[in-house]
Amino acid sequence: MTGLMVCFAVLVLASIFGLVQAARSGRLRLRPVDGAVRLSAVEIGAGLGERVTLLQFSTAFCQPCRATRRMLAEVAGTVPGAVHVEIDAEDRLELVRRLKILRTPTVFVLDRTGRVVGSASGQPRRADVIVAIGKATGASNAPS
Repeated sequence: MTGLMVCFAVLVLASIFGLVQAARSGRLRLRPVDGAVRLSAVEIGAGLGERVTLLQFSTAFCQPCRATRRMLAEVAGTVPGAVHVEIDAEDRLELVRRLKILRTPTVFVLDRTGRVVGSASGQPRRADVIVAIGKATGASNAPS
């Protein structure tokens, strides 16, 4: 009987953990501008957008990375001054460690100066990306 209760408790805890992870996956979290990480064009290996840069870390065999790539490219194509940059995480391990990336896709939204204003681990929703772009463009107009 004790073994059955332990098994039940493990199943309940695993289910709760799975539900929490699923709810957090892909949620784009906006970050405060003060003290935010700043990335340069040299670090990411591409030019920053005039208004915003959508920076995606991917791996070769990541299926959600492909869908994220398409969505971010579409969004960047509709926003004037926006650029989508994709980095192979396996080729840039030093940057992956510095940014504490644990899974792919991971997306960072950078303002025009390269300051990180939002990030998502997992495939973000289009609406969340658009909200983060709004924050990035508003942050880039503020005096530095």
